[in-house]
Amino acid sequence: MNMVHKLLLTATVYKLLLAVALGSLLLGGCTSKITKEEQYSDFLPDNHNLQEVTTTSGQKAMRWVAPSWNSNAYDTVAFKQLELYPAPRPDDRVNLKTLEELQAHMTSSTKNVLGQKYSIVSNAQSAPAGSRTLIMRAAITGVTASNEGMHWYEIVPVAALVGSVTAATGHRDQNTELYIEAELIDASNGQTVAKVVRKVFGETLKNASQPVTTNDFKVAIKTVSSDLQAFIR
Repeated sequence: MNMVHKLLLTATVYKLLLAVALGSLLLGGCTSKITKEEQYSDFLPDNHNLQEVTTTSGQKAMRWVAPSWNSNAYDTVAFKQLELYPAPRPDDRVNLKTLEELQAHMTSSTKNVLGQKYSIVSNAQSAPAGSRTLIMRAAITGVTASNEGMHWYEIVPVAALVGSVTAATGHRDQNTELYIEAELIDASNGQTVAKVVRKVFGETLKNASQPVTTNDFKVAIKTVSSDLQAFIR
């Protein structure tokens, strides 16, 4: 092999290694499928023992379930509605109307699932005497849109540069993300029997100027409801 061929081979190998190395960095920065600890609110009194799980639908969540959990040990759930926590701070992309619509839609969907197995009351004090009651606390803790992570086909250095530029100028596709935190409490002793922190993805937006709407999350909320149904089955 002559010197020219050696130089060409060396250059090719270098480019390949560079592309692989850059690709690893970019893919490592892709959007997390679970809520990161710094994204937790303080809605749940305690979240230190949450573990990553795969739900029935195949989605990721952070969850803890008491070893004694038995969905059939209860006949009533005290649940009024999902809260918006902390206090809503609507902006140009996620307005108050959208937040309230998401709250109403998720509340209705949750009640529909719970109502297939349990009697539903607005609070534990309203439960009939002798009821075996669960208290459900749940909240929407965030609604956001963020740039999608680099895709595998963008690991070539030039393409990665283009991807970075489009993200900076607001033209990159964006993920819509809905954050949910919830816990189930045994009303007889006040002990938490299950809790979850979850991020679900809605529709993909075309850019950073497109508003987030309730419709963007309808399929995602249906998936969450399906997982709840499987959990209490």
